[in-house]
Amino acid sequence: MGSVVLKKGREESLRRFHPWIFSGAVESVQGNPREGDAVEVRAHDGGFLAVGHWQKGSIAVRILGFTDEFLPGEDAMMPDGFWEAGIARAWQLRKDLGLAGRSDASTDCFRLVHGEGDSLPGLIIDMYGDVAVMQAHSAGMYLSSRRVAAALLHCCEGTVKAVYNKSEGTAPHRAGLSLADGYLTAASEHDEASVLENGHRFMVNWASGQKTGFFLDQRDNRALVGDYAHGRRVLNLFCYTGGFSVYALGSGAASVVSVDSSALAVEMLCRNVELNTGSRDASGRHSAVCCDAMEYLRDVRKGDFDLMVVDPPAFAKHRDALDNALRAYRRLNSAAISKVAQGGMVFTYSCSQAVDRRTFELTVFSAAAQTGRKVRILRRLTQPADHPVNIYHPEGDYLKGLMLYVE
Repeated sequence: MGSVVLKKGREESLRRFHPWIFSGAVESVQGNPREGDAVEVRAHDGGFLAVGHWQKGSIAVRILGFTDEFLPGEDAMMPDGFWEAGIARAWQLRKDLGLAGRSDASTDCFRLVHGEGDSLPGLIIDMYGDVAVMQAHSAGMYLSSRRVAAALLHCCEGTVKAVYNKSEGTAPHRAGLSLADGYLTAASEHDEASVLENGHRFMVNWASGQKTGFFLDQRDNRALVGDYAHGRRVLNLFCYTGGFSVYALGSGAASVVSVDSSALAVEMLCRNVELNTGSRDASGRHSAVCCDAMEYLRDVRKGDFDLMVVDPPAFAKHRDALDNALRAYRRLNSAAISKVAQGGMVFTYSCSQAVDRRTFELTVFSAAAQTGRKVRILRRLTQPADHPVNIYHPEGDYLKGLMLYVE
């Protein structure tokens, strides 16, 4: 088993239980571990600190535990008991939240494992009915995927019938892994299913859809938009498969226009509208537009819409893209705020982890100031409880939103 020795004084973040070790804190690596192996982390004086997955890159070690209870054996992989304990803890939390293990649920899709928030850094698992879709964001989690799948079958009260590994686009390509998406267990009959979210039906395709197939982190925010959509003319920008649109239509919106640049997403959007309303245009109340959202917004006249949803993809996936991302957020929000009707609402979001909450708010403030309109913040928005944030890892607070009232 390999060991990572830290430079003198660089163990302080670990003593505060932060789950990452950056490469600049590493003094030496002993034992020649492979990428993805579990390694011991030791202080400069040799004292034991933690166990984690080793990987080349800016984040050198993702911490799996701060005790030697689960030190791996000769194969440098965490023992099976580690995975079963971790999945069982995550399942119990979702039961406590009223999401898992219910036969009468109005929601049967949720996040079961949220990386650092569930003390399993680098691992995402989303549930769609009886199918668990996992994404590994580290070499260690990818190499452990079959053990994770076995733990899912064992620890989730028989709920999980199939496990799909969708890590080809998320696991590190330079780690020498044989990356391929596919089932880790007996395959599901189909690669898509109709799932329930707060009583609304959505078709989710985990093989071809973005992320794991659906953006589960906006569940509470979709419900909030539904609370205010009645009688309003709604514009849903970057609509993907229509989550916000379905909620707005279900709440009695006067009209909804959904805009996305992906033809595949727009097709799934129309299927979801039909699934919930009986027709693809919701009896004339819904229009789907396949085009660039910013281009569409340029042609909108001031006052055409009473409520706008601005939910773009991550403009900054890394710190070095931050400046360009902030300019894009500023342009987009300025355009939305300037065009919404008097007394209208703008629900605006950023899912970029590199953009912290304060920076996002300052960017929206700057965008509002450019319009000269009076704007008030009604609510600050975030991710739901099944996307928990480890209190020692504030970087996990990635979804930021504002509910704005514009006069």
